[in-house]
Amino acid sequence: MKKNFVILYSLTLLSISAYSQSGEVLKIRDYRTAHEKDMINEFISFLSIPDVAADTVNLRKNATFIMGMMRMRGIQQVQLLSPATIGAPPSVYGEVAEPGAKGTLIFYAHYDGQPVNSSQWATGLDPFQPRLVNGVIGQKGTIIPFLSPGNSYDPEWRIYGRSASDDKAGVTAILDAYDAIMKSGLKPTYNLKFFFEGEEEAGSPHLNEILEKYRGLLQSDLWIICDGPVHQSGKKQIVFGVRGDTHLDLTVYASKRPLHSGHYGNWAPNPAMMLVKLLATMKDDNGWVTIKGFYDDVIPLTAAEKKALQEVPPVDEQMKKELGIRMNEMPGKTLGESINLPSLNINGIQSANVGKLASNVIPTTATAVLDLRLVPGNDWIRQQQKVIDHIRSQGYYVSDHEPTDEEREKYDKIIKIIPGKDGYNAQRTSMELPVAKNVIEALKNSTPEQVVLMPTFGGSLPLFLFEKYLDAKTITVPIANHDNNQHAENENIRLQNLWNGIETMAALMMMKQ
Repeated sequence: MKKNFVILYSLTLLSISAYSQSGEVLKIRDYRTAHEKDMINEFISFLSIPDVAADTVNLRKNATFIMGMMRMRGIQQVQLLSPATIGAPPSVYGEVAEPGAKGTLIFYAHYDGQPVNSSQWATGLDPFQPRLVNGVIGQKGTIIPFLSPGNSYDPEWRIYGRSASDDKAGVTAILDAYDAIMKSGLKPTYNLKFFFEGEEEAGSPHLNEILEKYRGLLQSDLWIICDGPVHQSGKKQIVFGVRGDTHLDLTVYASKRPLHSGHYGNWAPNPAMMLVKLLATMKDDNGWVTIKGFYDDVIPLTAAEKKALQEVPPVDEQMKKELGIRMNEMPGKTLGESINLPSLNINGIQSANVGKLASNVIPTTATAVLDLRLVPGNDWIRQQQKVIDHIRSQGYYVSDHEPTDEEREKYDKIIKIIPGKDGYNAQRTSMELPVAKNVIEALKNSTPEQVVLMPTFGGSLPLFLFEKYLDAKTITVPIANHDNNQHAENENIRLQNLWNGIETMAALMMMKQ
């Protein structure tokens, strides 16, 4: 009796799981299963084209490759959208007009990638020679050959290569989703536009030019941004906002030449000690930034956004174990709550040498780079100025150049501050908009699991530009695995995340209006 009950219960769960996904999504899955080898082969060719943001020649090759992918799928008006600045990477555009459709969606991903240091990648891996691994490198995963016809890919295998997850997986998932819809006898419910940017990893310095120049072409009801990882729980997530970002370079000066630490220790100021003391004044023991007014202009979360945060699956203990840490910086705050606050981070700090090159010296300078993440309400220039004002309050003379002899004679504590010139503000779209509710429903119909609703993403994208130049709304729907090593060595995409991403993008293209 107990055995029969277990069997019946299991069958019931399977039934619930199947019927929680729409018939259209299951058709997309069937098509993908039958054609996944062709999809992977195309993806491998795409990943093999170097795409470092500063390499304009190869970026143009990537753009040409994407145009070929789009034309092969029957997408119309495929063209390059070039900024006014000559030589800057173009965006790739195409569109599909669906008879009877009343609304328009634009799907965004980027094809450029972060710089690489091949020597830091695991043995056998090369950033631009994609490799298939039957697991995770460093966790018993080994490199295996890509499969020939007649074999099947394990969804837990991963493809390693620069931009495998960030963000060529996004480009591929979007285009494969459209292909699967059309070849499965289905139809989009919206007019579709496709926009693939070529310099997101460089801070999108010319995106504003493209949006302004092609304003008429880029009108829509919603931009769907496919970039970043799914929730750490593995569940699909919808992100309604992103944090803004800006930087400050700090250099503290002391003696004009290095000094023997025995002869001058306890007498000559040590710039490294001065810098770390200065940085320590910027945060308290509970992780809160102590700079005056740092949180004053934050726009509070709405009731719906607070409710969504409360329903986010808890992953703090999982991530602590995964990352090998015991504490989090803001006790009492979950990961989701923490990334919905502005932050101040030390990206790097440097002074003299360490390890085998260390010597008994008092260094001449100490340098740090600060990364400020912003939430709605913060202005990136104003946030920079708050930090600068705080440094002045600590007794520093602030300069934008190497100190002169006259300045050295006049001031006790000297610091050079170079504010970043390419910062941008945060952006957030209301969860209460009708089109946002349609996105939520579409994703819920694409998976038997909970869909995580996140008011603000931890990472940053210049999405405020879409509001500024197009008066457009954006919602981010990421697909990559959370442990994808984006921006670092051994970047990868888990195959099941790529497959889920195709279903996700297809569900959005067919969502109700």
